[in-house]
Amino acid sequence: MTFIEMLLAAQQRNGSMLCVGLDPEPTRFPAGLRGDVGKIYDFCARIVDATADLAIAFKPQIAYFAALRAEDQLEKLMEHMRRNTNVPVILDAKRGDIGSTAEQYAREAFERYGADAVTLSPFMGFDSVQPYLKFQGKGAFLLCRTSNPGGDDLQNQRLSSVPGEPLLYEHVAQLAQGPWNLNGQLGLVVGATYPAEIERVRQLAPTVPLLIPGVGAQGGDAVATVKAGWRADGPIVVSSSRAILYASSGDDFAQAARGVTLQTRDLLQAARPA
Repeated sequence: MTFIEMLLAAQQRNGSMLCVGLDPEPTRFPAGLRGDVGKIYDFCARIVDATADLAIAFKPQIAYFAALRAEDQLEKLMEHMRRNTNVPVILDAKRGDIGSTAEQYAREAFERYGADAVTLSPFMGFDSVQPYLKFQGKGAFLLCRTSNPGGDDLQNQRLSSVPGEPLLYEHVAQLAQGPWNLNGQLGLVVGATYPAEIERVRQLAPTVPLLIPGVGAQGGDAVATVKAGWRADGPIVVSSSRAILYASSGDDFAQAARGVTLQTRDLLQAARPA
């Protein structure tokens, strides 16, 4: 199955638009695991097992593993998710390079870790994206309108050299919907803190999947997010990480994570337009 097919299947099977982000911070682990870098896999695997039937995707953030020299645990976690869930995995890496370097990053994501999709920065142009499209059926989400305040520095600037003078993020959306989407597996990253921009991106890119981080701890409005971005033929993947991972600091952390996941999933589903 292609990434898009896996995504749509998980959406239908689990009745979900919710992506569970995996950003492990050992200092925030529950008491029995707290501070133990060697327990990253154990913590994340229990979260995965508790939420796999409620999620449209999982999204491990590679930096949280690499900074702690825990890439081996990430590999183990990726294998666990492939073997024990039917949920696609988006490797949140935000890579952005060209040529042979981009080819190696693509191999890292899809061969070493076995991800179904990866996040990319498109600001070096199409040749920074193209190596990932050579992997049959794999997905790539391009940063488009991010939720951080500094996103305005570039993404909200007008391109006078492009017909119609779109804003930069609008131009990225048009490219992802059109000429860059060679394998039909491109998506866009749009922050939940900007529902008006989500709606604008959806107008320009009506069918590509949108990865929408920022719901939960970052303050994004789940209902406004769904109303702005959901389309029957354009899936949205609404990501929440910390609110789920750290729902409890006790031994019941996995059960508590499931409770928050269920609550958030149902809130998103209820917000879908009729």
